[in-house]
Amino acid sequence: MPARPRTVVAEDQYLLRDGLTHLLVAHGFDVVAAVGSGPELAAALREHQPDVSIVDVRMPPTNTDEGLQVALAARRETPGLPILVLSQHVEQLYARELLADGTGAVGYLLKDRVFNAEQFIDAVRRVAAGGTAMDPEVIAKLVAGNASDPLAVLTPREREVLGLMAEGCSNAAIAGRLHFSEGAVGKHTANIFAKLGISASDDTNRRVSAVLKFLGSS
Repeated sequence: MPARPRTVVAEDQYLLRDGLTHLLVAHGFDVVAAVGSGPELAAALREHQPDVSIVDVRMPPTNTDEGLQVALAARRETPGLPILVLSQHVEQLYARELLADGTGAVGYLLKDRVFNAEQFIDAVRRVAAGGTAMDPEVIAKLVAGNASDPLAVLTPREREVLGLMAEGCSNAAIAGRLHFSEGAVGKHTANIFAKLGISASDDTNRRVSAVLKFLGSS
């Protein structure tokens, strides 16, 4: 990830768009475009090929799912283009499609559940670095909407560990949340990789692959 990641902000509300821009600049990001509509977002993504984009779902001109549709189209053109969705809503179908290409560098946060600048900036950096940043409510809705369970091979504890991985937690953070040792978390993650058929490779990539199976399977 570059020292000053080039960033596109797409948000139709001026005050929020301006606030996000100032926050990102204050934390070392280079905001190359801040736009308020779907067509402007599409043009900015094509022109700048940013290191990360923060995208609202509902934007003009349709005010339905314009932002997410543009993000999906951009990811089809440029696989792995880092996108962090920041919305008031969970659009299950399109969120699942965003996750389904298996390339990582995706996130989905709910506006009313971002509680401080550090939480938000950490999520943006993780997505820019090729990881995932998912709000637990988004995870719960996607899993609840999955009629067939692709993770039936996992134990309840392994599913819990995988859910925290999807939030972007490290092994140390998972150990703290679940109140057991980091070594135990390591054993659970190794079992998860084995059961999901994820071969040995760079650990970060394996974590992303496991999370994407968790979130993107149908």
